[in-house]
Amino acid sequence: MPTCVGMTEWGRRVAFVAIPVIGLLLPTASRADDWHAHVKELRIGLLGGENTQDRLRRYDGFQTLLREKLGVTIKLFPAADYAGVMQAMAAGQVDVSEFSPSAFAGAWLDCKCVEPLIVPREADGSVYYVSAMVVRADSGITSIEGMRGHSLAFADPNSASGYLIPRATMKLRGIDMADGAYFSRTGFAGGHEQGIVAVLNRQFDAAVTWTSGQGDIAQGYSRGNLRSMVAKGMLKMSDVRIIWTSGKIPNGPWAMRSALPADLKQAFVAIMTDLPASHKDIYDSLEQGVGVGYVPATMDLYKDIIELRESERRGSRG
Repeated sequence: MPTCVGMTEWGRRVAFVAIPVIGLLLPTASRADDWHAHVKELRIGLLGGENTQDRLRRYDGFQTLLREKLGVTIKLFPAADYAGVMQAMAAGQVDVSEFSPSAFAGAWLDCKCVEPLIVPREADGSVYYVSAMVVRADSGITSIEGMRGHSLAFADPNSASGYLIPRATMKLRGIDMADGAYFSRTGFAGGHEQGIVAVLNRQFDAAVTWTSGQGDIAQGYSRGNLRSMVAKGMLKMSDVRIIWTSGKIPNGPWAMRSALPADLKQAFVAIMTDLPASHKDIYDSLEQGVGVGYVPATMDLYKDIIELRESERRGSRG
């Protein structure tokens, strides 16, 4: 039975996961037609963490492109939270989604019915991001130690950066996560965007969210929730302070139900891989930043996240 690794060891192990170079070939017309006899529509799950209107707007061009390229009906299913997409995938109600690493691990543990296809690559060539704890700039809080007696908002229980990794880090530091033991209270804001808004509105003293940790901090870095909120005019980085960042976390994958035809998976990967070159506006809308495309994803990239989630489940049962 797998065991939870320490965060330092976890960071070392995940940092050296090799990303294989796999040739991504466009399917031939005859092969591409094979799967159409079995698949009449493709249903895309949209994770929560952002208001529904913005999510649907961001995916509009992508929906049209997939319909043109694949020749089937494309339906979008925005969920209220991460669990909604995970449950829909397990029930066969959603076919493909971009997951957080923790949501993917949870979905895989739930049904063993989903496989990672591709993972976003950052501008420096890496496939990692970090969790960050954010407070108001005028709060006077400058460190985790300064958070004693203050409130902390998690994003979503199925988010790696917004719950799993910061919670595991706090426990390794000997911080008791029970309300009142260290933090005055903890809670879930309902998503990454909502968590930062709650800090700005003084509903929580701090929130954890995801960011690439690369690029211009004044712009919210190169990719992530902070970058997205700055771009939408919801946040000025001068109004907040980052008091903690995690080690490297693997970017979440685009994943598809394992039972779907291999030719469909290949066609989807080919379209996604071509996005930055041929449809950069759609790519930028999906990834909300300055990444540089996708590389093949493997289960090895997520084995430590799966172990952490499995350990969390055992702990909650015990």
